[in-house]
Amino acid sequence: MPIPHSLGAVRPRSVRSVSIFARAALPSRHGEFSIVSFTDERGRTLDDVAIVRGEVRGLEGVATRIHSECLTGDVFGSQRCDCRDQLELALERFAASDVGVILYMRQEGRGIGIANKVRAYELQEQGLDTVEANLHLGFDNDLRDYSGAAAMLRALGVVSVDLHTNNLEKIEGLQRFGVPVIQRVAIQSAPGEHNQRYLETKRDKCGHLL
Repeated sequence: MPIPHSLGAVRPRSVRSVSIFARAALPSRHGEFSIVSFTDERGRTLDDVAIVRGEVRGLEGVATRIHSECLTGDVFGSQRCDCRDQLELALERFAASDVGVILYMRQEGRGIGIANKVRAYELQEQGLDTVEANLHLGFDNDLRDYSGAAAMLRALGVVSVDLHTNNLEKIEGLQRFGVPVIQRVAIQSAPGEHNQRYLETKRDKCGHLL
């Protein structure tokens, strides 16, 4: 989906700068990738990493996904969300292509961390939805920041991206920090028994295109 003008005209904010710290081969069950780590302006290593397919430096329209860490889904296979499904779908898509980037960002629970995410799960079991639970705990619905993702893409030499996402805020987030998004590519999995309400809440309250 080409990006509407209203999203394409976001005014850039001041940007962060990160540098590549290390890069190594990452053979996976989905295909051959590289894993790249970074340091910030002060030389401190970041917890965020990039999973890269091929050589992306200097390219436009690079297939890209910003994936926020989800310990429960990515590692333990939780069916309360669709995070692991989206991650694996992105890996499969990019492995079948010449180039692609997955930015794996340590922003668990839309930025509230794993401990509070478990508290939010507990509140959901008492009847709240995922947005209501975060607000009840005193957090905004979504605390994620995309300045780091934009800085990582610049360090990799990516000129512009085709963003695989259902979340328009990720498009605005990248463009706000100076990374052009050429188009959005939907990335969806079939809802299940345990994540139907979660997906409906993301659609109805968070504006995700589902």
